[in-house]
Amino acid sequence: MTTDEKRELIKRYYDACSTGDVDTLMETVADDVVHYFLAPNPGSSPVAGAEHLARYWRKTQSLIDGRWTVDAIVAEGDEAVIEWTLFWETQGGERVATRGAEWYRFRDGRIAEIRAYYQQLDRTSELDGYDYGGRGYARIGREEHAV
Repeated sequence: MTTDEKRELIKRYYDACSTGDVDTLMETVADDVVHYFLAPNPGSSPVAGAEHLARYWRKTQSLIDGRWTVDAIVAEGDEAVIEWTLFWETQGGERVATRGAEWYRFRDGRIAEIRAYYQQLDRTSELDGYDYGGRGYARIGREEHAV
């Protein structure tokens, strides 16, 4: 897969996460996909299997009104690393942005593994002093893929 193909596949996966589209999610990931989460975030146990992961994101979307965006990508071989932003609603109704990074492995044109690195807080979390807006990253009020 080319870098462009990887980027488009990840964006398609994220758009399906953002809408809770189980069918598209299952089309983008391998049947035996594993998604790892950084502990001690809530729900940090790995999620394995295409159907399980798709239903996990549908449920998550219904709870937080999430919008996932891809901000940057570096790809080589059968892997890619991205920076991303998740915009979501806290229990108090505040729209916040969680910034993170993920490492992807691909197999046969689909996502086979995801390793997510972020801290899930009930407030915006991002690099201190980094000019996200000036560098074209997604931000509250412009929840769109930057790449």
